[in-house]
Amino acid sequence: MASGGGIYRNGTHSHRNSLKGTTTTASASVNSNPSKPAVKNKSSSLVGASSALRKSSPGSLGGGAAKDDAGVPGRVRVAVRLRPRNAEESVADADFADCVELQPELKRLKLRKNNWDTDTYEFDEVLTEFASQKRVYEVVAKPVVEGVLDGYNGTIMAYGQTGTGKTYTLGRLGEEDTANRGIMVRAMEDILAEVTPGRDSVSVSYLQLYMESLQDLLDPTNDNISIVEDHKSGDVSLPGVTLVEIRDQQSFLELLRLGEAHRHAANTKLNTESSRSHALLMVHVKRSVKGREPAHPSENGNTTNMAKSLRPPLVRKGKLVVVDLAGSERIGKSGSEGHTREEAKSINLSLSALGKCINALAENSVHVPVRDSKLTRLLRDSFGGTARTSLVITIGPSPRHRGETASTIMFGQRAMKVENMLKLKEEFDYKSLARRLDIQLDNLIMDRERKEKAFEVEIGRITTDAQNRISEAERNYADAMEKERLKYQKDYMESIKKFEEKWMMNQQNQGSERKEQMIHTAEEVAELKILLSKETSLRKEAEEEVNNLKSQLAQMKMSEASANSEILKLRKMLEGEVSQKEKLEGEISMLQSQLLHLSFEADETRKRLDRREPGKVTGGLDSLIPQVKPKLKDSGNGEKASVAKLFEQVGLQKILSLLEAEDADVRIHAVKVVANLAAEETNQQKIVEAGGLKSLLMLLGNSEDETIHRVAAGAIANLAMNEMNQELIIAQGGISLLSMTGTNAKDPQTLRMVAGAIANLCGNDKLQTKLRGEGGVKAFLGIVKCGHPDVLAQVARGIANFAKCESRASSQGSKTGRSLLIEDGALPWIVQNANSDSSPIRRHIELALCHLAQNEGNAKDMIREGALWELVRISQDCPREDIRTLAHRTLTSSPTFISELRQLQIDY
Repeated sequence: MASGGGIYRNGTHSHRNSLKGTTTTASASVNSNPSKPAVKNKSSSLVGASSALRKSSPGSLGGGAAKDDAGVPGRVRVAVRLRPRNAEESVADADFADCVELQPELKRLKLRKNNWDTDTYEFDEVLTEFASQKRVYEVVAKPVVEGVLDGYNGTIMAYGQTGTGKTYTLGRLGEEDTANRGIMVRAMEDILAEVTPGRDSVSVSYLQLYMESLQDLLDPTNDNISIVEDHKSGDVSLPGVTLVEIRDQQSFLELLRLGEAHRHAANTKLNTESSRSHALLMVHVKRSVKGREPAHPSENGNTTNMAKSLRPPLVRKGKLVVVDLAGSERIGKSGSEGHTREEAKSINLSLSALGKCINALAENSVHVPVRDSKLTRLLRDSFGGTARTSLVITIGPSPRHRGETASTIMFGQRAMKVENMLKLKEEFDYKSLARRLDIQLDNLIMDRERKEKAFEVEIGRITTDAQNRISEAERNYADAMEKERLKYQKDYMESIKKFEEKWMMNQQNQGSERKEQMIHTAEEVAELKILLSKETSLRKEAEEEVNNLKSQLAQMKMSEASANSEILKLRKMLEGEVSQKEKLEGEISMLQSQLLHLSFEADETRKRLDRREPGKVTGGLDSLIPQVKPKLKDSGNGEKASVAKLFEQVGLQKILSLLEAEDADVRIHAVKVVANLAAEETNQQKIVEAGGLKSLLMLLGNSEDETIHRVAAGAIANLAMNEMNQELIIAQGGISLLSMTGTNAKDPQTLRMVAGAIANLCGNDKLQTKLRGEGGVKAFLGIVKCGHPDVLAQVARGIANFAKCESRASSQGSKTGRSLLIEDGALPWIVQNANSDSSPIRRHIELALCHLAQNEGNAKDMIREGALWELVRISQDCPREDIRTLAHRTLTSSPTFISELRQLQIDY
């Protein structure tokens, strides 16, 4: 096991062998100081110490069984794994740094709030984007698997935003490359390597929680499994679920493929194959324990054969639960609609219920809302229960998803505070004992039948002899009883006489005793009178004390009244201060309005003087430009701190007014400032409301400066990431202006910005017809003449977005006929670049072809242009499994493609 893996186990450095040799449900002694998760770097750091598990010896248990409720404390262990940038993020976020910074040697993670402020968090393990699948398994899952083999329950769970690699970490089969095997496959390999065939058993069930309905992935007809809880032990059972015994690794892989085929998935903006359900793999391990049966000595100290035969074998039962949670998502970013939107709501509700339970456990709350969701009921043993739990949270580097990344990190921080009580699951195997006793019983019955035949003759003889002896004994017994009766009657009469004599003597003695009791009672009454007088005096003293307290209370009330009057005076003074503040604020607002009026008059004066005496204008806007110009030059260096400071000092409206300045340098620096502000999602709405979008579009139409065109197009591309802004851009003629800019531009970077803005607009289902009508697709075909790879990557992304929207509309029945892309002549370029050397271009083109092929109305055009051959190639050679699966499903579901393949005698 890799270095660092030993401390990742739930409170123990010991190996699995250290837990062997204990009795049923035995627990080890604990010296635990559970570590607490680190918080932000602005607060004091918290130092955590891992709890150490000491191996208990048989002598410490006294040779007997430990209490059933004994256990080992073990904190939930949390590791964070960073997904590398994908091709889309490499293009879209090329000008922005990652939102996280990892320090794996310190086990820390820094989350950037902005360029000058970060938050620091500590985890049990920090895995970079270069961490291998083997490293992840050894650090996160292997200690839990070893615990399951020793008889403990274990849980391995992945949590994170959709598309950050949860299913890749847990469920990757590694068919093409064994190094990519996930935790499920590697865990089963270790389990099968440890168990003994014939003596031990391993069985598996595979479930999914979809829309609060628990379904069997190995038997799709069983789609409403109930959850039964044992109120005494707290264990959860699933009656009717399919349980398959595993004998080799190949059969387990087949079960995983079968389950994944039945799992619900959908295509969203964030992930082409987004899981829409929570998957739970349950592995039950039953192992026999040798050398643990206690001896049953006989009187002479030797163990008899009967005692050995009645001794039940000892077994350990461990359960491993691997949970692949569906990714949390914001509906606005994922673009979920219709049924997919309802699926997203159900996923977010169940994850919210899980978060509430973890919050309650972390805060030691009295009430934990376990019953709010079926997910929390299924994971009841994993958080706050008896299982050893290991959680891996997956995050992405994109600054666009910083909010989701921060939420995932805080979920892991809270989970680190949850303490479980680990219990060893040992029990006697009474079933095998019963089978062994049945065999012995059959042998005894056969032996008994043989002996019964020999006894029959002897029984007849003994019966006759016994009857004779019984008759003689009855006669002797009757004579003896009569003699005894006479003797007891005589003794009874003598005893009666003796008791009467004793009773008379007792009556005489009781008279003297009564006199002594009366004297004693009189003495007690006198003592009670003395005590009563003392109590009376104490009562009088208490009444005097009460009167003193009443007088003190009256004095306190008087002092309280004076304090209240003082408070009233202070309140009046405070009200006066408030009224004075309101007056000052009114004066300030009046001064501001006057300042705005003076600025307006200065602008008007300047315009009039420009018409009469150019070059002699003073004040007004010219007085503002010398102040702002050096600040704008500084902001051109990409320093967001200075841009934010300038935004606060000058104001957005003033910055936007500089976009119309006569000085070309001022306009260039001003548009750079607006572009930097537009990169922040929080500023986009303010810029649009202040008229910034309109000003940027005017610059595209009026300015001839290539730099202004490039920066303005980049700012519009950032604003176009918001759906509401997309409609405004289309309504204000943005497509025509962007198309004109792309036609006239020669700089590849300008063309890349223009193509990126149009590509963002292509992802809106509602704007397809308008975008095509105003020449958006034609503009793409004109821009590709540049030939620059970055420009072509943006064009390919836009065409893929356009094709995906058309495919979604076609599947929903809102669109029929040929694709608008095909009608505008984009298909030849798509086919020509389907096998491009550039990975981003090729991936987007492959997705576009798959989406176009899903509309049966495009099939004939695609066959004529040679797109069918590219689809066959994609389904076989594409490095991405999700795109290969999509291409294969499209080819096998289209009657036109199937017919063409048969005519070409291609066996597919």
